[in-house]
Amino acid sequence: MRSGRGGGDVDFALTEDQELIRAAVAGLARKFDDAYWMDKDLSHTFPTEFYDAIARGGWLGITVPERYGGHGLGITEATILLEEVARAGGGMNAASAIHLSIFGMQPVVVHGSEQLKARTLPRIATGDLHVCFGVTEPGAGLDTSRITTSARREGDHYVVDGRKVWISKAGESEKILLLTRTTPRDEAARPTDGMTLLLADLDPSHVDIRPIPKMGRNAVASNEVFIDGLRVPVTDRVGEEGEGFRYLLDGLNPERMLIAAEALGIGRVALERAVRYGNEREVFGRPIGMNQGLQFPLADSLARLDAAELVLRRATWLYDNGKPCGREANTAKYLCADAGFTAADRALQTHGGMGYAEEYAVARYFREARLMKIAPVSQEMVLNYLGSHVLGLPRSY
Repeated sequence: MRSGRGGGDVDFALTEDQELIRAAVAGLARKFDDAYWMDKDLSHTFPTEFYDAIARGGWLGITVPERYGGHGLGITEATILLEEVARAGGGMNAASAIHLSIFGMQPVVVHGSEQLKARTLPRIATGDLHVCFGVTEPGAGLDTSRITTSARREGDHYVVDGRKVWISKAGESEKILLLTRTTPRDEAARPTDGMTLLLADLDPSHVDIRPIPKMGRNAVASNEVFIDGLRVPVTDRVGEEGEGFRYLLDGLNPERMLIAAEALGIGRVALERAVRYGNEREVFGRPIGMNQGLQFPLADSLARLDAAELVLRRATWLYDNGKPCGREANTAKYLCADAGFTAADRALQTHGGMGYAEEYAVARYFREARLMKIAPVSQEMVLNYLGSHVLGLPRSY
């Protein structure tokens, strides 16, 4: 996206290259139809064919620096990619299969040693290396300062013990970007000090991975990960010891933007399916879409999706231009998640009883869109951020 004439405004027209990215990704993603995604979701099978196709297209390296085999593009291009992947019908099953490869390694890109980047980033760009993200713990939740997974230094290795939860793709991954405590919380100067980020091998002799039965997005498993005596070379540490939480903060705003784009994509495809059904389905001798009781909610969702997209476009422009974007990133996540789920809910309602059947993809969109109001941060926590950091109200947590 380009700067407007005023120098600080956003020109919301995509560049020619960005439009080419959108068209190319949409064309590739649409090769995987509803039947493919229904099969993967119902059988709880990772979409390997889709992942490999995206990798062969070179899209996994969209934000990886060019010197490591990627395209070196920005968060705007990454959100365009993931929106189109979701919008093509794959929803969160498709987006989550590649999400961490697209931007999850950003702490390594920014803070990793040259050796660590050279060993891992080219493999991310080609799709050869699957990585998962290990932060959340059962006893900590959103209060990351209370994680207890420990990393004890022994010579040129750390020995890690602990437990993580809701770890997507752990079963398919070779490595985990793991947040650990190297200094106990009560011994650190601040609660967020003393945490260290490690890019660890998921050695099955020291790591037990257990899938969590869940409501949706079942082609990509979420897992509990139990770690017992896992040895991690010091050379696999990201940045400095004790600075891991600060490194994570670099990726929070982009993550919110990527999730917003995925929610937007689900909302768009759900709305498209509802409109199609509204035109085709006849009851009492006329198309059901003629009834304002169905037409008005869909029109309202169109307006809400369009408005949410504008906030997302501003957020990514600010980030790519090195400007503060916390307000916009959080607002985009909030509005896109809400608009996407509402569109999916209305699409299911438009289909009536058939919307509840797996035969129509809107049931899957509904389940997956609901997740976006929880992950990676709940709607309520976004409002907490806006209330305290933007409006200046007292902090409530």
